[in-house]
Amino acid sequence: MIQRVTVPGLFPPPVYSHASVVEAGARLAFLAGSVPLDAEGKLVGEGDPVRQAEQVIANLTEQLRAVGSELRHVLTTDVYVVSDETATLSAVWDVVEASGLSTGPHSSTLLGVSCLGYPGQLVEITATAVVPDDAPADVARETGA
Repeated sequence: MIQRVTVPGLFPPPVYSHASVVEAGARLAFLAGSVPLDAEGKLVGEGDPVRQAEQVIANLTEQLRAVGSELRHVLTTDVYVVSDETATLSAVWDVVEASGLSTGPHSSTLLGVSCLGYPGQLVEITATAVVPDDAPADVARETGA
């Protein structure tokens, strides 16, 4: 269902693919940015981008579960990190890689940015995923969407 493509004429990416191709007719989930807030809306890991990345991945996992998908079905992500330091971006990417998102591997862009939407927020991830054929077609209705 998902074809991961690493382009032979381009520099090989370390743990992601250049592109993902999905057959027509597949259901796709376009997820809003996952943020480092807990269920009560409190920021997790203030000042700690690695801890925030872990919370973001946990929240992304829940978003995927709610639509009948999971990390291994993610096609593409944009990973936003409030930093201009390569070491900080790399530390957040290590969390992404360890999460299972790179199992595919998915296509991804890692960006250093100047700020995000919540005070103290250092990490956010947006994602697009396939919803497998065996996932219930009415998952969104069951979750109140």
